[in-house]
Amino acid sequence: MPRSIWKGAISFGLVSIPVSMYTATENRSPSFKQLRKGDNVPIRYKRVAESDGQEVAWEDIVKGYEFEKGRYVVFTDEELEAASPGSSKLVDIVQFVDASEIDPIMYQKSYYLAPDKTGLKAYRIFERALEEKGVVAIAKVTIREKQHLATLRPKDGVLVMETMHWPDEIRAAEFEELEGDVEIRDEEVKMAEALIENLTRPFDPSEFVDTTREAIEAAAAAKVAGEEIVAPEAPKTTKVVDLLDALKASVEATKSQKSQKSA
Repeated sequence: MPRSIWKGAISFGLVSIPVSMYTATENRSPSFKQLRKGDNVPIRYKRVAESDGQEVAWEDIVKGYEFEKGRYVVFTDEELEAASPGSSKLVDIVQFVDASEIDPIMYQKSYYLAPDKTGLKAYRIFERALEEKGVVAIAKVTIREKQHLATLRPKDGVLVMETMHWPDEIRAAEFEELEGDVEIRDEEVKMAEALIENLTRPFDPSEFVDTTREAIEAAAAAKVAGEEIVAPEAPKTTKVVDLLDALKASVEATKSQKSQKSA
């Protein structure tokens, strides 16, 4: 069983539901360590002071907030906890919204919230109410001295909490390339729509795998076994000058794919 990384309670009106938080995802991308060339000894990094290059022990490290370039104020853990608005042990629900109202760009990281035994009934009632109303809860929660905006939603019998970026953390999409004028023909749009229709089907997560990870794991196994690593041939690219021709060719290609999928 995974270890919880946070314990607290969901605050829903006058109801308090004790919960434990667990990470819902894991990074399984290939991991590499830096080694010294020649003898493959792992490289370690030291914490050193910028002014004199002296190594600094963990117990001598403090947290500093840079209020001006090169000028800092120091905070203790107690001061940071006191400065955090609201309780650090509450998922404080403030409203409910339709999930379609939230732009996915705001989502940050997913967690599971599992109930303590004493809170199971209240947890189940809240989860079922969310399911039947078809809404998500908007909440504020403080994790490791940092306040987050978050959503709560039911999934397969468990509540999923997704932390979010604050609105002022989302960068404006301002690109001068988008300001140029281009001529778009109706036929091109129709072909693009046909291509979308041919590639539209229910989402099945099991269809997707990390081919880069699989290739690296296979190459690593081959190296361990002493085999020669042979790079696969890159696919040949065909240059298509006319966008409409490219769309027509894509529609025809995906037609056959769609019929094979439905067969």
